[in-house]
Amino acid sequence: MFPQSRARRLRKTQGIREMVAEASLSARDLVAPLFIDESAREPAAVESMPGVRRMPPSMAASEAARLCDAGLGAVMLFGLPASKDEAGSQARAQKGVVQEAARAIKGSLGDRITLMTDVCLCQYTSSGHCGISEGGRVLNDRSCDALAQIAASHAEAGADVVCPSAMMDGQVRAIRAALDGAGMEDTAVMSHSAKHSSSMYSPFRDAAECAPRFGDRKSYQVSYRNSREALREMAADIEEGVDVVMVKPALAYLDLVRAARDRFDVPVAAYSVSGEYAMVMAADRAGWLDADAACLEMLYSTKRAGADLVVTYFAERAAALLGGAR
Repeated sequence: MFPQSRARRLRKTQGIREMVAEASLSARDLVAPLFIDESAREPAAVESMPGVRRMPPSMAASEAARLCDAGLGAVMLFGLPASKDEAGSQARAQKGVVQEAARAIKGSLGDRITLMTDVCLCQYTSSGHCGISEGGRVLNDRSCDALAQIAASHAEAGADVVCPSAMMDGQVRAIRAALDGAGMEDTAVMSHSAKHSSSMYSPFRDAAECAPRFGDRKSYQVSYRNSREALREMAADIEEGVDVVMVKPALAYLDLVRAARDRFDVPVAAYSVSGEYAMVMAADRAGWLDADAACLEMLYSTKRAGADLVVTYFAERAAALLGGAR
């Protein structure tokens, strides 16, 4: 007869299982993305992401307050401008959609919530690319200059953390210099440092209306086949002064989350992207799995791999399941 193992004894009751759990997860670890649509007059559902909405700027503060009351510690703003051009000029406009939403949120909530903003050009350029393009090429240095201006305008509007996601070489250095030069040394930078060329972004591109009009983004995003390259991208951002590195997507890249946690002495974020969310929600609607159980399993596994925080469309659902309301 085999003796009962220590592991079995420590699984006996829910109370014991909770006491010896290795990974912890709270609502304060989660960041909720918000889509702010300058042209919207009322919320509009995103068909490919059940439960996710685009909302008018007038709703930004009340939506952030609602999520704050649910126990979440941070939101990340993505803007949809009323007009686009080749240079994505509306991204850095003083009264741009993200800038106006940021002012409203910080004016209403102050430090009750951490305000993060996406710093990219894909939603604002007529090309749909993450940088300024010319003759079918994305121009790295001009794009970095634009991203620095965008980040500074977001910080001036109240962003606590600016989050460059364009994957331009040198973007963190340019943004850090712009922030410091404008007297905003306290604004943190969380870069989408290892942003992979992934099929999992399609629902986001539906929500943000930012699919590229020519080519693809493989020339500036990381190949999902290359782990060393991803680590080099994160190391480069740290050298340039980033405060938090991010791995994106999350679920298929947990090896990189673990590697980053082991290698780098900065906080590590993971972005559980739109495709991860959409797959779970579609399977839940078909009755093939339970979305509540699946979202917690995914988020706990991301934390177990070493992520300090997780950007996720499951944030509000997970906060309710975790009892996150204060």
